Amino acid sequence: MTTREAVADIVRRCLDAGQAVEIEGLGIFRAGAGSGLGGGDQGYKFEPQTRPDVFIAYAAEDRAVARRLCEALEAQGCSPWLDIDQLLPGQNWPRAIERAIEVSDAFVACFSPRSVLKPGQFQCELRYALDCARKRPLLEGPADAAGFVIPVRFDECPVPRRISDQVQYVDLFPDWDKGVRRVTRAIRETLLRRPTLSLG
Repeated sequence: MTTREAVADIVRRCLDAGQAVEIEGLGIFRAGAGSGLGGGDQGYKFEPQTRPDVFIAYAAEDRAVARRLCEALEAQGCSPWLDIDQLLPGQNWPRAIERAIEVSDAFVACFSPRSVLKPGQFQCELRYALDCARKRPLLEGPADAAGFVIPVRFDECPVPRRISDQVQYVDLFPDWDKGVRRVTRAIRETLLRRPTLSLG
């Protein structure tokens, strides 16, 4: 039995037992509703994930503002990833963060006078996201690899030239709501890049 067949068998057994199976970044399989996807009389139903996954990178000193941004994006229909909410005790947090960046539809880099100058985790996440962006396929239109990294400024501060020379940033000041709308619009463009699931 191949790995693919083994995974399919596990998913099928879970569904037959009445459990839902979530595939990160794609959606949820559920038993029932006779959808024609198999499973005997009851069938399986697939609910695609339509909310874009958004990784929010910030300096620890900006946590309160990052949480406010997270809540605003969630209210706009996004699925934000904030380390303080997602990381579990005992989890290999460096790998969990890398994985979250890799599977995200967008990476929101939160710049402030604190994050720009402070060495540490924010800088590591930013560099990793830039590496991930280079590996993404280039598509025609507004949703190319550069669209993955969305820089935002919490306050007046410089954005590193490596980013500002190639990517437009969004200011969340003095008009927070206008800035959030611009960020949300940019994130929605990332849905064009999301791979579609083929069930055939």
